[in-house]
Amino acid sequence: MHTNTAAAGKETVAPDQVAATPRQDTASGHDTARLDPDTASLDPDRCWEALLRRDPSYDGRLFVGVLTTGIYCRLTCPARRPLRKNVRFFTTPAAAEAEGLRACLRCRPLAATGADPNAERIHAICRFIDAGNGESLALADLAQRAGLSPFHFQRSFKAIVGVTPKQYVAAARLAALKRNLESAPDVTAAVMDAGYGSSSGVYGRADTRLGMTPKQYRRGGENVTITYATAQTVLGLMMAGATDRGVCFVQFGESPEELLALLAAEYPRATLEPMRQPPDPAFASWIEALNRHLAGTQPKLDLPLDIRATAFQLRVWTYLASIPYGDVRSYAEVAAGIGQPDASRAVARACASNTLAVVIPCHRVIRGNGELAGYRWGVARKRALLDRERAASAR
Repeated sequence: MHTNTAAAGKETVAPDQVAATPRQDTASGHDTARLDPDTASLDPDRCWEALLRRDPSYDGRLFVGVLTTGIYCRLTCPARRPLRKNVRFFTTPAAAEAEGLRACLRCRPLAATGADPNAERIHAICRFIDAGNGESLALADLAQRAGLSPFHFQRSFKAIVGVTPKQYVAAARLAALKRNLESAPDVTAAVMDAGYGSSSGVYGRADTRLGMTPKQYRRGGENVTITYATAQTVLGLMMAGATDRGVCFVQFGESPEELLALLAAEYPRATLEPMRQPPDPAFASWIEALNRHLAGTQPKLDLPLDIRATAFQLRVWTYLASIPYGDVRSYAEVAAGIGQPDASRAVARACASNTLAVVIPCHRVIRGNGELAGYRWGVARKRALLDRERAASAR
């Protein structure tokens, strides 16, 4: 499994080097001897160094508990780093929970071990939703089917899948709608077959992941206007495209003509317009944010997106967005992180289908042996992206 290099001047500690003679954790004031044997043997100082690096090689093997919040996390959790005096380290989720801590909903530590007792129940519910058999998908009904209270069902679903039940149902219905729009006799039939109560609800909600109304999607983006612009960046020529709802296209290429052809292939019947001068303020701010991000001066991107995704792609892309800037995960880690540890190949396909370079950071996914693997926009560009992120993080 890939291990990040330590910050300059610090030694990288392997996962099997964190053990020490049982002793008191002087930083937290707790006697580690009363914990389970593996946890009691941990060296808190070395564990803390691994936490500072957010070292992914410890996933599923080491967890950090924050006493002030009552939460335990993976070391790679993107949440703000706690104070040293407020943390405890554990080798298993059970050890953390024995101390009264509960699993973080953001980094989903139980997914790293496959230890969540509700995992199979939740995965069965996902399959039930995906089947689209016309039965009720209300939270209470799904919880009853899973044999859990609505509160525990909602909490477990988010921890295991990475999105809420409502978000998963919406994405599944959207995926069914896209399929139906290509084969159903009319739009109304496609909407009803996808599980929507009425066509007015679909149009009124104007789902941003569909990016257009059902009729426009059926007609290949007809009557949708996409504004685009090209810009030279530190990583080469980039084109960004956006509707009035958000960014829908970010790709690198060798020429404006090549990039425009890719945009046209993605939205074959949309109206494509170059950005006018002076540019729309919102569009200009999105381009500027992308340039700052590529230059390493704006680590966090928070752009409105207008994208199309299947339920599975949405789960993968949501997880990718949670990977800390300058960090990486393996395909297997991403698969485990979304609760489907056997879906590494499907994760790779979801990364390859991404049309929003950098915005959806698929460049942060590598092979388990540390190799960069492929990248839609070239391995050299992937390496340069990661190098720049790591350098900016170090600064």
